[in-house]
Amino acid sequence: MGRLKLTGRIKEIFKTSKGKYIAPAPIENRLMSHDAIEMVCVSGANQTQPHALVMLGEEVRPKTADENFRKELEASFKNLIQEVNKTVDPHEQLAFITVVSDEWSIENSFLTPTLKLKRNVVEDAYQEKVDNWYAQRQAVIWQ
Repeated sequence: MGRLKLTGRIKEIFKTSKGKYIAPAPIENRLMSHDAIEMVCVSGANQTQPHALVMLGEEVRPKTADENFRKELEASFKNLIQEVNKTVDPHEQLAFITVVSDEWSIENSFLTPTLKLKRNVVEDAYQEKVDNWYAQRQAVIWQ
């Protein structure tokens, strides 16, 4: 008998350590309203609260070397977290945003050929750093 192996987006919903289920897509859509954010991945399976990994837009990335620009961007991300957290249930509120230094692309397998995010690849790539990020207790973390 033939076997079928599912490898894609069969289930994006994840469960926190508190036993609550979170659908990341609505939260990601709210975060995408920020002009500087090109891509976002809300994650947090087996953590107390979800967090967001964000990739900045191509035109924004080089500007982050400027300390003043970076501070303004960080302040706007803190406001974004507050705004998003007002619109979601308490168990869905973001603990922090991590601004990743990597570029997510088809070439490095973070995206599908149709430019959809491969959530499992993104989560696996940053898995070892996640506990440290939670321990920092900061609203915005720069990788």
